[in-house]
Amino acid sequence: MIDCHCHLEQSEYDQDRDEVIEKCKKELKAVITCCAHPRDFDLTLQIVEKHKGFVFATFGIHPEYIKEISEKEKEEFLEKIKENKDKAVGIGEIGLDFFEVKESYWQKKQKELFIELINFAKELKKPLVIHSRNSYDEAVKILEQEDAKKVLMHMFGANHLVKRIIENDWYVSTNTILLKSKKHKKVVRDMPLEKILLETDSPWLSPSGGRNDPTSVKIVAEKIAEIKNKSFEEVDKITTENALKFFNL
Repeated sequence: MIDCHCHLEQSEYDQDRDEVIEKCKKELKAVITCCAHPRDFDLTLQIVEKHKGFVFATFGIHPEYIKEISEKEKEEFLEKIKENKDKAVGIGEIGLDFFEVKESYWQKKQKELFIELINFAKELKKPLVIHSRNSYDEAVKILEQEDAKKVLMHMFGANHLVKRIIENDWYVSTNTILLKSKKHKKVVRDMPLEKILLETDSPWLSPSGGRNDPTSVKIVAEKIAEIKNKSFEEVDKITTENALKFFNL
């Protein structure tokens, strides 16, 4: 199993980060941590260096931070990513978030940044990890307009767009939200298993309350197996292959 989307740089792990990662090594093949703010760049690199070959990283600017990151900070961050592109397995999470950001001016700014980062990923020849909240249609439209090829829709919950996701040859990843969300269950039901990846988005979305960690991908795999009427072993094998292929691990 591979957790293709978590946030090991978050302060929830400050007290025992290495212990959490060692626990993950006993159960998982790899973990991909997502650096979604310039301030987390250095710590993310340290984690990847310390756990080389097990922890990998994507780098991007989460759309909810649109108001707080200056042009200068953005440019410096992109330059850092470029300089360390061999340590990045993808660009993300990037995208649109109209739940956190409701003002039309800032939504427009999100779209502009999204387009810039899609093209930045093309320049670096890296796959994209997409965040879309209350903005599924708009995010898919922009990705299609910009002719984005290698795309992973993180925590995707828009069943009415599954046909387009499949036609575009994109992937989706899902987490423990599957345990309670009908719309996410429908996406898993209708997406081919060959296009699904496991994630946790930890430290959030703990199935039992409190802090989540990457080992809960097992619960996600079990739920996918139940929804698709497949064995756990098949889901484990295929989703792992999908992650290895998508991120070129």
